[in-house]
Amino acid sequence: MLKLNKKTFCHILTILFSASIAIPAYSDQSMDLIATRSSSYTQLNDDLKYLTQVIGGRPTGSTAMDTAMQWSLQRFMAAGIDNAYLDAYTAALNWQANIELGQMTIADTNKVSKVRIAAMPFSESTSTNGLEAPIYAINSTDANEILLHADKIKEHWLLVPTTPMNTMEDLFNEYFLTPSILSAAQKVGAIGVLWMSNRAGSLLYRHSVSIDGKLINLPCALIERQEAQKIIELLKTDQPVLFKATLNNKLQENPRNYNVIAEIKGVEKPDEIIVLGAHLDSWDLGQGAQDNGCNVALVIEAARNMMAMARLGQHPRRTIRFVLYSGEELGLYGSTFDVINHINELDKIKAVVILDIGSGKISGFSLGGRSDLLAITDESLAPINKLGPFTQTTDAFIGTDNYTYLLEGIPTLVANQDVSHYLPSYHAENDRFENVDLEQLKLNTTITSVLIWNLANTKQDLPSRQSSNEVRELLATTGLQQQMETFNLWGKFLELEKMGR
Repeated sequence: MLKLNKKTFCHILTILFSASIAIPAYSDQSMDLIATRSSSYTQLNDDLKYLTQVIGGRPTGSTAMDTAMQWSLQRFMAAGIDNAYLDAYTAALNWQANIELGQMTIADTNKVSKVRIAAMPFSESTSTNGLEAPIYAINSTDANEILLHADKIKEHWLLVPTTPMNTMEDLFNEYFLTPSILSAAQKVGAIGVLWMSNRAGSLLYRHSVSIDGKLINLPCALIERQEAQKIIELLKTDQPVLFKATLNNKLQENPRNYNVIAEIKGVEKPDEIIVLGAHLDSWDLGQGAQDNGCNVALVIEAARNMMAMARLGQHPRRTIRFVLYSGEELGLYGSTFDVINHINELDKIKAVVILDIGSGKISGFSLGGRSDLLAITDESLAPINKLGPFTQTTDAFIGTDNYTYLLEGIPTLVANQDVSHYLPSYHAENDRFENVDLEQLKLNTTITSVLIWNLANTKQDLPSRQSSNEVRELLATTGLQQQMETFNLWGKFLELEKMGR
């Protein structure tokens, strides 16, 4: 990255923001203020350091998450936002890892060694004394192979091989494969599943067996890649390997969870709302820095930017709502219940902007199948095009907190970002503060602040909420319906549709 001193950097940004677009009359002055604030010293780094290094990993329902909610609420209040509060909802189930112990025994030699494992979210616990059985390793991630070797897998631990993860496509593919593999494992009577880590060496991460918040009736654990490869080589030489896992997961039934909300009221169209959101929860192996603490800090800093302008008399036309969601890692709980609990108020929400791909450079926004968002998004980012270029995409996917809003026809924008730092630490032990690109995070804060400010202030009408029929068509044409069916989410959508308009 090109290194610039503070004075030069501020000067360049001031020049960049001198371009004018037809949004509010005071657009240039607002852009200059955002630029100056974002390029100078801010509380962004300190906030992220406290959230990650002091509070740490934040599974929903944990003490750390409770602390993070109170801390972030106070940060919004300290920014001067009077209307900041915790918004409660009741979920079906919170899941947390607790005891995670693994060991393998080479049967021919009785050699016993410890193996580091990570319980897979929403998998079942073993008995208190653990669960021991021989391992059977399949050769691929094809569920049909499991069915073909049903007699060999019955009453065995099933070891599933993986390929190294290098791209977002690899990440999504792992999730797509999981339901069919677990279903086949249950069908043939496997006593549990061992999932080979797709990260090199001994790095562990959390890989959910369910994205709909339902418990699967099977103990499952992620196993170090190097240990899994060692086991596979032993099995190829006909050396039986016994594996014992002791998993004691914490379950909270019908828990009371909370989203953190802060609102700046619009002065001309207060009933039209622009949402900027990120999920506050994380898994516990690391510090929850790239996923998604950096964007929590960004949202709080964006709120400070908006309040700084308000103190100078520059108030947004529309209401800007900042949301830090809980339960995202458990199945998009917070955003789903925000929709369900406020189903009669959704017409007020004109756009939802979500950040959830770490601190990598923002290259544009995914518009969830809505080509009618292209022009207004391009115009809103126009003053900072030299921080781009920004190219919007119209893909739609399951994976973050825009999803349920999209199903309700609300325009959504998800930041597309460089994933080179994000992927290696995704849900993993190395998701730590020191791996965040702090300089790029500052620039991302500028980009996002400009976007939401201009969406809130444009004199144009924002694209309307889609009808149920339009949503159905979008789901079919983007391929999102097929994704929903794969993850057993289509039935949930039909239920939600009945509750809605």
